[in-house]
Amino acid sequence: MLNRLWLSFFLVAAVAALARWLVGGEAGVFASMVGALFDMAKLSVEVMVLLFGTLTLWLGFLRIAEQAGLVDMLARALGPLFARLMPEVPRGHPAIGLITLNFAANGLGLDNAATPIGLRAMRELQTLNPTPESASNAQILFLVLNASSLTLLPVSIFMYRLQQGAADPTLVFLPILLATSASTLAGLLVVAFMQRLRLWDPVVLAFLGGAAVLLGGFIAVLATLSATALAALSSLLGNLVLFGIVIAFLVAGAWKRVPVYESFVDGAKQGFEVAKDLLPYLVAMLCAVGVLRASGALDFALDGIRWLATAFGADTRFVDALPTALVKPFSGSAARAMLIETMQTHGVDSFPALLAATVQGSTETTFYVLAVYFGAVGIRRARHAVGCALFADLVGVIASIAVCYWFFG
Repeated sequence: MLNRLWLSFFLVAAVAALARWLVGGEAGVFASMVGALFDMAKLSVEVMVLLFGTLTLWLGFLRIAEQAGLVDMLARALGPLFARLMPEVPRGHPAIGLITLNFAANGLGLDNAATPIGLRAMRELQTLNPTPESASNAQILFLVLNASSLTLLPVSIFMYRLQQGAADPTLVFLPILLATSASTLAGLLVVAFMQRLRLWDPVVLAFLGGAAVLLGGFIAVLATLSATALAALSSLLGNLVLFGIVIAFLVAGAWKRVPVYESFVDGAKQGFEVAKDLLPYLVAMLCAVGVLRASGALDFALDGIRWLATAFGADTRFVDALPTALVKPFSGSAARAMLIETMQTHGVDSFPALLAATVQGSTETTFYVLAVYFGAVGIRRARHAVGCALFADLVGVIASIAVCYWFFG
């Protein structure tokens, strides 16, 4: 699947570039595409430098948590649920605790912590994989849920809106929460369909129902806060939880008489080993994405969507927000640039800008996640992971459009 997908990026880019040259006379498109290749290769190295530091730091702390028994405690507590969602993973396996920590970090917007923990979880799942070059069912479910972008506190989007002069930076909080919940549910359902998981099992329903009640209560409490209080809480909670996790790991390690410094160094060495294997996968995927963007293929797609919306007499305001949606699966930095550009062009509180912010908060950089997570364990056959992850992204975009017309239309 990844082979065909990677090749298709270049082929689609070539067709789009030829069309721009032969029809539009834009000969410079080929220079842009070649430039994108080298720019993305440079970006891959820059991303790797960041990953080296982040992985080394968080896998060091995670090693302390493991030796203190915290990961095993999480694994035992969630064993009944994962026994049904991931039947090939034994109860109490370390991967279950790591997966839980990854989901918690993603939900709180702690990307720097989530990625290293997720990579460690993927490596633990790989130890159970009977065909190491092909993604297992458990790895696919984990990756799709990870890529479905369930974020409870989208602090970074509040910051972008504040920087652009929004009177109420947190105006998109509830729309993002609703849209990202829809994308995560869609990811779970489509993987359950592909893998024939029994979601109607009483244990699964009890866990998911409990999570829904907690999420609903959290939303209800936050909805009572003023915009200023909500923004302050979001910023405080994110940083407080992040530092609290570090202190909890250290205190638990000291309580269990774990040599915390030596354990940290041992885990940090593992982070270095994980990171150094990722560069070829990142270069391959990011260069393909860069060429696709430079070719103008995304612009052709936008023009086609606008024409269809006009032909059916539909409101076309949503089209101006779609650049963020189209590039988000490929590049987080490009999506952020598109979001800021939309805010500056149409106004920070315009409908396209509000929709672009909602899309940014409810979708994920799917191909980057695929490259990093599968690349870290040498998986070459993604099976149904790509299709399921993109379906979750599509639902996130559609839900964002529907919710924004409901809230702001």
